[in-house]
Amino acid sequence: MTDTAAAALALGDDALVLSHRLGEWAGHAPVLEEEVALANIALDLLGQARVLLSMAGDEDELAYLREERAFRNTQLVEQPNGDFAHTIARQLFFSTYQLLLHTQLAATDSPFAPLAAKAVKEVAYHQDHAEQWTLRLGDGTDESHARMQRAVDALWRFTGELFQPVPALPVDWQKIQETWTARVTDVLGRAGLAVPAGPQTGAWSAGAGRQGLHTESFGRMLAEMQHLHRSHPGASW
Repeated sequence: MTDTAAAALALGDDALVLSHRLGEWAGHAPVLEEEVALANIALDLLGQARVLLSMAGDEDELAYLREERAFRNTQLVEQPNGDFAHTIARQLFFSTYQLLLHTQLAATDSPFAPLAAKAVKEVAYHQDHAEQWTLRLGDGTDESHARMQRAVDALWRFTGELFQPVPALPVDWQKIQETWTARVTDVLGRAGLAVPAGPQTGAWSAGAGRQGLHTESFGRMLAEMQHLHRSHPGASW
C-alpha cells in the first residue's frame, strides 16, 4: 500500500468509526434538536469516510470486511459514547484536531486538498457545536459540570495519538498540536473546567490505533457495524 493510500485509510477510518459512534445516539439523544445535530455530524463524517476509503480501495470492503487489527483509526474516536458529556468531550477533542488538519491540507497540492477544502466547512460546524455544549455543560449545574470534567479527564489520555505524523500528509504536526492545545485549553478554561496533566507527565500514554491496536469496546462496535453486510454478502437494495 502506498503512503497516500495508507494516509487515506487512517483518516477514513477516523471518520467512519466516529460516524458510527455518533449514529448510536439515534433515538437516544437528550433533546430532539440534538438528535438532528448529531445525525447531521455523523452523515458529514460518513461522507468524508467514503471519499477517503475510496482513495485506498473498495469502500464497502474496507468498511465491512476488514478485521479489527486492520483498522487504522485513533483510539479516541472508538471510545464508547458514555453519557452526553462524554460524547461532547470526545467531539471537542477530535473536531478541533480535524479542523486544524483539514485547514492545512486544503492549502497544499496533495491529493487530499479537494476533500479538505470541502470538509473544513463541515468540521468548523462540528467544532462550534462541541464548543458551545462544552461551555453550556461546564458552566451549568453542579451535576453537568462534574460530568463534563469526568469526561475530559477520561478522554484526555487518548488525544496524544492525534498528533502522531501520518506519512503523505504534508502538514506541520507540531503546529497542529500547539494550536490544538491552546484552543482546547481556552475552551475548557471558559467552561470552568480543569485542564488535565499534559504529555510531559505521561498522561497522553494511550494510543496505538494507527498501528491496529484497539481498545476492548472497538471489537463489539465493529461486530455491530459489520453484521448486516457479513450476514448477507453481495446483497443490495
